[in-house]
Amino acid sequence: MKAALYTLGCKVNQYESQAMSEILLKNGYTIVPHTDIADVYIVNSCTVTAESDRKTRQAIRRFKRRNPQSAVVLTGCVPQAYPDASKRLSDADILLGNKSNGRLLEALDLYFSSNNRLVLIEQHRPDDVFDSPSVSGCLGRTRASIKIEDGCNRFCSYCIIPYARGNVRSKPIKDIRGESQRLAGAGFRELVLVGINLSAYSFEGHDICDAVGAASEPDGIKRIRLGSLEPDHLTDDVLERLSKHKKLCPHFHISLQSGCDETLKRMNRHYTSSEFEALCQKLRAAFPGAAITTDIMVGFAGESESEFEATRLFVENIKFEKVHVFPFSARSGTSAASFPNQVEKSEKERRARLISETADKTRALFFKSQAGKTVEVLAERETEGMFEGFTRNYTPVRFKGKCKSGELVNVRITGADSSCCIGEML
Repeated sequence: MKAALYTLGCKVNQYESQAMSEILLKNGYTIVPHTDIADVYIVNSCTVTAESDRKTRQAIRRFKRRNPQSAVVLTGCVPQAYPDASKRLSDADILLGNKSNGRLLEALDLYFSSNNRLVLIEQHRPDDVFDSPSVSGCLGRTRASIKIEDGCNRFCSYCIIPYARGNVRSKPIKDIRGESQRLAGAGFRELVLVGINLSAYSFEGHDICDAVGAASEPDGIKRIRLGSLEPDHLTDDVLERLSKHKKLCPHFHISLQSGCDETLKRMNRHYTSSEFEALCQKLRAAFPGAAITTDIMVGFAGESESEFEATRLFVENIKFEKVHVFPFSARSGTSAASFPNQVEKSEKERRARLISETADKTRALFFKSQAGKTVEVLAERETEGMFEGFTRNYTPVRFKGKCKSGELVNVRITGADSSCCIGEML
């Protein structure tokens, strides 16, 4: 039978889709693109924003129209956070949720034998332990991810994810070491450690620094990259220990959300703008050539024009190498959904545009500053006679030269355009 996976959201969802695809392959299924006709369509959903929910509903309808006889499976964070609303999505034949992904094969067998709709959504419990299969690769990619953590205990006022993912739980160190060995044996040179609240990793006295060390052990692994991090977890001790791991890439995606202290308080974030700025200075001192990227939420409930301007100026001052900007989306079940002084959609869009313009100017200056440098690039794909890839600090580079996808090559940066640096392979 043919199965297709459609994944929305974060790298953890992408990892879990890879794990599901490997289980299906081992049990006789053929994996096809989600644009093809398939017997099974799996929608691995995200519910961070209302737009994510809309894309989930749209995908379910699209796949059922494409093949009315197929089994459409809805899993991920939408059914986990909103089980009752998910049950009303009549085109979804099987409802799982991220906690029940391990029951995928059982659910498919039951559905095809009975042709009855299945709802197998199991809620997270406080005593849940890390329970996620490992992967042996990353289809179509030159870097592989290892999910080492799940869940979040922070309960930011705008965020539904603690309800969709449960409490923090972490992968044992020995399992990280073993998965890294297998991925190195499969030819991967770069690994990305991912989690819902990655920097909260903790297992039997081990922390994120130990996880980096375990993933770094195979000789074949040349680079370790970290997913999104929380600023208040990056203490001086953690930074000092991380700086000793030579395979760790000097790229840090640290979630800011707002550069205004009043807004941060309403968001229930656990740091101030001055503490975040100090962290950026420490990172750039401890990791030469470090690139710092971030997320900015605009139009949070009660965000005044002066609060927004404080954030825009903060972005301009820090000079992030890249900023992901998105409008606040009220999520049912979170405290911020009922906050007063909600910002109009058009105003949120205006603020997102202004922040993006500020961030784009900084990014362009950063690209220009790389001219003349020789950098190591992980070659990913060839398009129009040039390869594309990323440096250790996650700078995108297009370059001339002959190499293979997945190969680490030295490139001299000769210029830049609005989207990347331009170079020549040495």
